[in-house]
Amino acid sequence: MPVADLVTTLSGIDLSAWPRWLLVLLGTMGCALVIWMAIKLMKLALWLLFFCVMVSGVGWAAWLLLS
Repeated sequence: MPVADLVTTLSGIDLSAWPRWLLVLLGTMGCALVIWMAIKLMKLALWLLFFCVMVSGVGWAAWLLLS
């Protein structure tokens, strides 16, 4: 079953009158938006991890130096 037919049967809104190229285009744009948001969140998580490692490493080194 093509994806466009699957979308028209699963959704509560009747999309059978819409052109299939438009459904594919909107699905593609939606997937691209979700992927872009995931990339941004992973980038933020990596920066937070980097700064946590740097702060804890410098703090540990300072504690070892002073003790």
